[in-house]
Amino acid sequence: MVIALIGNQNCGKTTLFNRLTGARQHVGNFPGVTVDAKTGPMKAFPECSVVDLPGIYSLRPYSGEELLTRHFLLQEKPDGIINIADAANIERNLYLTLQVLEMGIPTVLALNMMDEVTGNGGKIDIKGMSDLLGVPVVPISAAKNEGIDLLAKTVFETARQKQAPRTIQYDAKPIDQCKREIMSLVRSSLKDETLPLSFCVTKLIEQDEEIVDSLKLSAQELTQMEETVARMERQYGLDRHAALAENRYAFIERVCAKTVKKAKQSKEKQRSIWLDRILMNRVLALPLFFLIILTVFWLTFSVIGPLGQEGMEKGIAFVSESIDRALTAAHVHPVLQSLCMDGIFSGVGSVLSFLPIILVLFFFLSLLEDSGYMTRIAFVMDKPMRKIGLSGKSIVPLLIGFGCTVPAVMSTRTLPSERDRKMTILLIPYMSCSAKIPIYAMFSAAFFAGGKGLILFEIYLIGVLISLVAAAVLRRTLYKGEAAEFVMELPNYRIPSMKSVLILMWEKAKDFIMKAFTVIFIASIVIWFLQSFDVRMQLVSQTSDSMLAGIGKFLSPLFRPLGFDRWELATALVTGLSAKETVISTLSVLTGGASLTGLFANKLSAFSFLLFTLLYTPCVAAFAAIRREFQSFLKAFMIALSQCLVAYAVAFSFYHIASFIMLFLP
Repeated sequence: MVIALIGNQNCGKTTLFNRLTGARQHVGNFPGVTVDAKTGPMKAFPECSVVDLPGIYSLRPYSGEELLTRHFLLQEKPDGIINIADAANIERNLYLTLQVLEMGIPTVLALNMMDEVTGNGGKIDIKGMSDLLGVPVVPISAAKNEGIDLLAKTVFETARQKQAPRTIQYDAKPIDQCKREIMSLVRSSLKDETLPLSFCVTKLIEQDEEIVDSLKLSAQELTQMEETVARMERQYGLDRHAALAENRYAFIERVCAKTVKKAKQSKEKQRSIWLDRILMNRVLALPLFFLIILTVFWLTFSVIGPLGQEGMEKGIAFVSESIDRALTAAHVHPVLQSLCMDGIFSGVGSVLSFLPIILVLFFFLSLLEDSGYMTRIAFVMDKPMRKIGLSGKSIVPLLIGFGCTVPAVMSTRTLPSERDRKMTILLIPYMSCSAKIPIYAMFSAAFFAGGKGLILFEIYLIGVLISLVAAAVLRRTLYKGEAAEFVMELPNYRIPSMKSVLILMWEKAKDFIMKAFTVIFIASIVIWFLQSFDVRMQLVSQTSDSMLAGIGKFLSPLFRPLGFDRWELATALVTGLSAKETVISTLSVLTGGASLTGLFANKLSAFSFLLFTLLYTPCVAAFAAIRREFQSFLKAFMIALSQCLVAYAVAFSFYHIASFIMLFLP
């Protein structure tokens, strides 16, 4: 059996999914963590699969993730539904519940965060609510693993016995009369429809295009239906959507009046209000945000990260030397030994040494995310973002882009308009992903050792500023118009869960290590081969005579105007298209682990190289994600090409302007 897990955003769906299945999906204290369906077998009943669907507020979809959830319910037809609701905000959450019940699928309502309700003096009559809604209701606390076993058993029995929800009777006579007339009008068209009659009728009133098209109603039926709805609107005094919404909320108010005793304001809520007076202050919000991020970078790249990196480098060096001695003692052929030491160990090892820095950075970022602060940033940024044609909600995918471009592109499905979604996708690659951290760290250590944290902050800030300029240009050209209205709930500030933080760190470490031993491993072997042999497959004594040098020398004149023209650098930029970490592995293989200073004329040319790597085309995986969202290879290719042109223009402008200024400095 297949059980769909649905609910509002940020109500604990993913936490519950992890409890039911034993999975370790990332959990965040901000809306939109889940942007794609995730499936896993239920621990208590392995024959049941639980599908974690993106959070939605309504079955009348406005955004991509709402569309995904609705299509799953309509087309996959799950055997059962767990509708998880935030018990502390029960009135708002029950609006989705009523729409779910209209679908006629066996449903169990899981009231999450009941510990917070009871802990603050609130109470919910579980049996009374179950009787009024006509479905089983189970109180749970997903975070504390309370009530999960009972929920699993209840949903299994409900789905197995196919206990469809009872049809809810509303009191609004004009709406009920309208539904009855439309039902009799289209009953013949609905006889082959697998969805419940009442659900289809409601969707017809709402002018749901998907349902209207699927029923293939005649022009006469559509005209009669519109006349019936128009009469209802006159009698009710509201348009169709407002009338249905008011009807549902009136029923929800009656249910809550009979079954819910409101909790007093929680300590978490009081704490959040106090903190928001400071962190969301009109004057202080942005300076505090930049100060917090600058502190994170300083701690990551100048204080904690280097200690871990130094230890990692020593460990890799010890293993490398031990294997080198073993190969020498075993009289292994020099070419094979060179492959192992100069190719694999030099390439993969150089990238692995930056793992501690990445873990430290994501430790701090996950603390900010889990605390609820990241959601506030979306609100703080809404006003400045609107000046470039986007709403504050676009800041969430952009922030995710600092981790990885692929999930950031996918998370744009949470945006309500197609214009905002595509425009945000075009900006995400300018957010420096974590794969570029090894590049920045290595160059900072080589050229800017005195202020690594500040240099890294500047690099990230430049990426943000370039994205703002790009957004302003897009708003006046390809994506004219205004951003969609911005609505997002603010979760309470919470003490970050160490489990959630460690899970995110483990995911990043696992992805990084897997990439090191797959993409970078293969790239290191290919690079070693190309730099060790010429076109006649003869082993070369000098790298400058190799096939790789030939490729690099062909491309290097393109980069001479940017301040760097060594063929090794041109080659590294090309290999970086597969994965940005391979820029470092390539340079490590080509230089034999020697200092990078010999590859650049001065610090300006080194910083120009950093700017180009910051802005040019993202990796192959990111390109594939963009192609999938735009559903066009040509559009994705043009986006990648435009990013290369932007990178070239920025690096060119910086190098020549900075060089001119340096002429007048002592």
